Amino acid sequence: RLKDGRIQEIAFMGQGCSISQSSASMLTAALKGATVEDADDLATHFRRMLQGDPADEDEMGDLMALQGVSKYPVRVKCAVLAWDTLQKALEGREGRADVGANDPDAAG
Repeated sequence: RLKDGRIQEIAFMGQGCSISQSSASMLTAALKGATVEDADDLATHFRRMLQGDPADEDEMGDLMALQGVSKYPVRVKCAVLAWDTLQKALEGREGRADVGANDPDAAG
């Protein structure tokens, strides 16, 4: 749920391997209260970290725990699944002030 350009509520529901589930859970913790722009930036930096780029520990926080996934390219897709989904959902909200659970057009 978005309100005033911020992620007011965020959750996920899904099944998958432990990496994808952990990453999705950490995504929700890291992004609650973040602006849409900050969420998109963090998702981009997260992907770069998993592609082997150096990461800023202050920016990434607990997400640094997933940095080791970069050593296993076949598992990177597991870790970025929720983040890619988030970015796709945010793409569709251009020009919309608020998106929420009661919004029939809300991505979810």
